[in-house]
Amino acid sequence: MTRAAAYARAIAARRAFRLPGYPTLAEAGFDGDYVSPIQMTSGNLTGPLLMSKDWLDAPSAEAHKAQLKRTGYLPNIPYNKVIDRVLRLLNLTRADIYITPVFHLLTPKRSSTIPAAHARASFDAIGRHELMGRRPVALGQDSARVLAHFNIDHIAAPHPSARIGSYDHRAQAIARAVRAA
Repeated sequence: MTRAAAYARAIAARRAFRLPGYPTLAEAGFDGDYVSPIQMTSGNLTGPLLMSKDWLDAPSAEAHKAQLKRTGYLPNIPYNKVIDRVLRLLNLTRADIYITPVFHLLTPKRSSTIPAAHARASFDAIGRHELMGRRPVALGQDSARVLAHFNIDHIAAPHPSARIGSYDHRAQAIARAVRAA
């Protein structure tokens, strides 16, 4: 299967996936030709694959809808400030990488805990199609646990929004993981 066909399959799977209590991207007004809106700027099918817990929560998506519809991400949140530092360290741009969540629905609130069974169901239905032969960098323990559950070879790195160390400390650790992957 080609990468484009695998990506199309992942998009179709994301559109079909539902779990009670979680809005879909379409229900929130973010359906598009991507698996996750962040891929509008970070969707390189051959680039390094970074997987984190989720894309965004429903209230934040609604509050920042105009910005998110333009770029697919919020540049001023810690997650993206750290990712931008990672890219500078690696001399890459967002267009050079692929970012996706393991959980492809919107959470009900910021920093929601996603039950492991829900994250696994989402990855099994959708995320496995996004691997395309790449060794993912698991950004944070939540994504690392999902990948480990499915015996997916990956490199663990801190979540960009983790409350450990400085932005630079986290960016250096993630850059090392991207190089290793």
